[in-house]
Amino acid sequence: MDNVKKTSLGALKISEDVIITVAKLAALDINGVAGLCGEVNKLSKLRKNGPIIVTMVEDVAALDIKIKVKSGVKAAAVAQEVQTAVKESIQSMTGVTVARVNVIVDSVVF
Repeated sequence: MDNVKKTSLGALKISEDVIITVAKLAALDINGVAGLCGEVNKLSKLRKNGPIIVTMVEDVAALDIKIKVKSGVKAAAVAQEVQTAVKESIQSMTGVTVARVNVIVDSVVF
């Protein structure tokens, strides 16, 4: 589903693929994140079984992100940083309101 915003000049569409890409880059930029749990590709997006799942309700997004954390870091603190970074990045880059970012710490990389 595409997020459509009407303006005086026409319509603006933000694809879920764009939201997923922004979320991926924001999450991987956080110290302590070793990677995502799984691959982001067309098939995972279609099946909604990849490491990042976007649910759009009207023009508001909710995300679920599965991450791997590095050994020796505080997983809860890293997850909170990911939540903040992903929400701020999506909202500033796309203009899409983010209601919530659920971060699942799926594994630890030693």
